[in-house]
Amino acid sequence: MNQSNTMREIPLTERPYEKCERKGAASLSDVELLAVLLRTGTRGENALELAGRILYHAGEAGILGLHQFSMERLKKIKGIGKVKAIQLSCISELAKRLAKASYPDAICFLDPSTVANYYMEDMRHEKQEILKLLMLNSKSKLIGETDISKGTVNASLITPRELFIEALQKNAVSIVILHNHPSGDPTPSRNDMLTTKRIMDAGKLIGIELLDHVIIGNNCYVSFRESGIL
Repeated sequence: MNQSNTMREIPLTERPYEKCERKGAASLSDVELLAVLLRTGTRGENALELAGRILYHAGEAGILGLHQFSMERLKKIKGIGKVKAIQLSCISELAKRLAKASYPDAICFLDPSTVANYYMEDMRHEKQEILKLLMLNSKSKLIGETDISKGTVNASLITPRELFIEALQKNAVSIVILHNHPSGDPTPSRNDMLTTKRIMDAGKLIGIELLDHVIIGNNCYVSFRESGIL
């Protein structure tokens, strides 16, 4: 496409907005979808060209790479100011929430695959490790969740005391811990093993069972329960 083309100069059948109206959103490419949401391009560049350049910046990850863009990084892309950076951040957040909302409220926290899928979009794009505490009642229903740490999940940095204070305040009967590996490989590290053992041992003393430790990778996971570690 010639960079001097405005959207008006593109044949009507090739314009993403009109194509969506005729054939539905499923007929659009990633670039076309993004162009419709952006609505306008920038000086010397139409919305399609701008969308293509944004996805180019996302690299091989393509449209999934948008999840990794902070507001500041977005604004460093030529043609992306505050308004478009906010638009793109909201698109990314909406995608995460839609993915999470597709699971029913009756999610079973005893099923590691369900837990992993429920939190996958929230966590797999994070640049740092985040350790989440999921607190459950006597029927294994979620009664609260909180982030315990951000950064390396290190047994020496995470104190079971802080974790179980949260659980006791919620009157939790059992807990699940969950964290991500930014590398995309969910294989447990030595620190993961040590952290899990310390939390499990502390839980036994307090009377709050550690049901599982789930590690999120890139569209994959490892469950300590499924692996026989717990």
